[in-house]
Amino acid sequence: MPTSAVAAPTVPRSRVLLAAGAGHFVEWFDMGIYGTLSTIIAANFFAKGDPTAALLSTFAIFAAGFVVRPLGGLFFGPLADRVGRQKVLALVVLITSGSTFLIGVLPTYATAGVLAPILLVLARLVQGFACGGETSSAVTLLFEYAKPNRRASLTSFSDVFGFAAFVVGSGLALLLTTTLGDGTMQDWGWRLPFLLALPLGLAGLVLRMKLEETPEFRDLEAKDAVAESPFQETFRTGRLAMLTLAGLIVLKGVAHWTLQTFMTSYLTDTLHFSAVAGFTAATVCMAVIAVTVPMMGALSDRIGRKPLLIVGSAGYVVLSWPMLWLMSLGSAPLAVLAMVVLGLFIAAYDGAIGATMAELFPPRIRSGAIAIPYNIAVSLFGGTAPYIATWLIAATGHPLSPAYYIMLAGAIALVTVLRSVRETAGPRARG
Repeated sequence: MPTSAVAAPTVPRSRVLLAAGAGHFVEWFDMGIYGTLSTIIAANFFAKGDPTAALLSTFAIFAAGFVVRPLGGLFFGPLADRVGRQKVLALVVLITSGSTFLIGVLPTYATAGVLAPILLVLARLVQGFACGGETSSAVTLLFEYAKPNRRASLTSFSDVFGFAAFVVGSGLALLLTTTLGDGTMQDWGWRLPFLLALPLGLAGLVLRMKLEETPEFRDLEAKDAVAESPFQETFRTGRLAMLTLAGLIVLKGVAHWTLQTFMTSYLTDTLHFSAVAGFTAATVCMAVIAVTVPMMGALSDRIGRKPLLIVGSAGYVVLSWPMLWLMSLGSAPLAVLAMVVLGLFIAAYDGAIGATMAELFPPRIRSGAIAIPYNIAVSLFGGTAPYIATWLIAATGHPLSPAYYIMLAGAIALVTVLRSVRETAGPRARG
């Protein structure tokens, strides 16, 4: 959809990327480290006994953080349309980093009994609520600072920093495991990544507080055109576009959180790779995605959004099962290769999805109209993905069964792209 006339950006592109990206890095480092260390968390916060039940409980608590994300989206998304993107981004990074730090100091089951998982749930709920305002505000901020022919290039960096955070988190888990040993890691070493959240969050807060508001939002303010009730206006004028966005985000949620959280435990617990091999595969995959997403963003600005969205979603429909089969052969190099192939398809999808989301809505309601369907779809499909994948294996006894859930997500996204997405960039949009 067309955007309003805007003032020329007065902030260097590097400063915008650093402020939005640094905070985004903190947010997803905080969220991702929980999934990366899920097996260790299961051992520390639940009674000894059935390790599968403990892991399912851990993933259930992981999903609990996503349950409240729609509430966070309903609160923070329209708030960013009313008071500005920069202010909301500063607030959410502070809340998320504080709640993640809290996880690092919680007592374990051996110390506090059932109180330990209860406190873990509360910390995850606060963390998830704040994250409900992160992606929509960050994508909106980057989009509104970008030149018209560079929108996908700039918005794709939200995913670059997000995946970089998982590289650091997974790499840190690998480093700690190899240097401290499994015993020490199980005992207290797992706490260290969570404790890092506080200084990282404070750094992100400082960077975001120093950033100016976006040109488009300042233009709305200058024209006295900021929505007085963005929540109501969003549902009155953006309902159909929000349904389209929800369909697109199904794959993003499932693919992201399967690769970022489930695959490490899948490789170690189901396919019996070593912890080092599991962390290595995850780290390499996330690194490849982080490097290739901006390339895909630049390609999307040249050829359009739909070709990349089609390639990404169709790739998951066709190759999810073959790649999980490749992992099941027991070869660490083949497992890394399979993870990278799946990662390249989500990189193609992510290269275009940020700009696609923002181009669906006008600036008056953009942040809220993204936040609401985005967080609902991610909560229903992404937050539950590790739990569903683990449950499918336990229920069917078939180690490749998670592939069918991933393929379903790819099919939903592909149908949505083909039926509901209008091209907004590239030659077809200009023609």
